[in-house]
Amino acid sequence: MMKKYDGLYIFAGQAKDDVLEGQIAKAVAEVTRLGGNILSQEVLGKRAFARPMRKRESGVYVQVRFELDPSKVSELVNRYRLVEEVFRVQILAVDDRREAVLATQREAAAQREAARAQKEAEAAEAAAAE
Repeated sequence: MMKKYDGLYIFAGQAKDDVLEGQIAKAVAEVTRLGGNILSQEVLGKRAFARPMRKRESGVYVQVRFELDPSKVSELVNRYRLVEEVFRVQILAVDDRREAVLATQREAAAQREAARAQKEAEAAEAAAAE
């Protein structure tokens, strides 16, 4: 049975787009090599570390959501220890119940924002009519 995971990858070094794409492709290839599926990926950008680590001041953060067999996660983490381009990696299991609650909250917030915008538009229209 496949389970969803969020992986936060930190790539140290230069943030050049072509080099970064190659590094991301190499990290994602490890997931697919173990039989996983990539659901989404997002480059969060370059961020400074709170304190220097291994003589590095900053890194490029990338979030990848994927599906993988739970028994293969430890093997995946061990593989990332061998990949030099991956400075750090953190893999967390996705809680489907929490994701459903967050989606409901986002939808309710969007509805409230739409209602507020409509009310403001009506008020502006009434003020313009006077």
